[in-house]
Amino acid sequence: MTPKGPMAENKTKPTNKSVETFLNKIADERTRRDCFELVALMKKITKAKPVMWGPSIVGFGSFHYKNRSGTEGDTGLTGFSPRKQYLTIYVATGLKARPDLMSKLGKYTTGLVCLYVKRLADIDKKVLTLLIEDSIEEIKKRDGEDVFPSRREKRKAGIKPKGKKAI
Repeated sequence: MTPKGPMAENKTKPTNKSVETFLNKIADERTRRDCFELVALMKKITKAKPVMWGPSIVGFGSFHYKNRSGTEGDTGLTGFSPRKQYLTIYVATGLKARPDLMSKLGKYTTGLVCLYVKRLADIDKKVLTLLIEDSIEEIKKRDGEDVFPSRREKRKAGIKPKGKKAI
């Protein structure tokens, strides 16, 4: 509940739709290749399988958020969406915290938690990897180590569990 009544439900939720089918429908070959490259990169970083969030966002992992206005819900740790003009890359904790990395990233524009790139060749993928890893680490510090992938998901993926880290 909010002071104005019931809280609006988050419309962007995980679905059972096929990520591969979605990406294979992208008409532009370069964009399609970039998307499959992002899938490989984000899968490696998060150790999570790609999942469609709504009709057009490919997400990896999830966590529960609550912002200052009281709005809360679940969202992906990271993800992307192939839009008409840009690839939109989602970095959950935002991009302003790391101006040192942003200055090395390459050609892009930003929103609050969105990175807009015309093509992956325009940015340094090693820097993008660091930005995403930093974002996930920040979420873990804030929300604990049990953010996705969960221990159960790690076991399924063959990842050995680590001891609880002091935060």
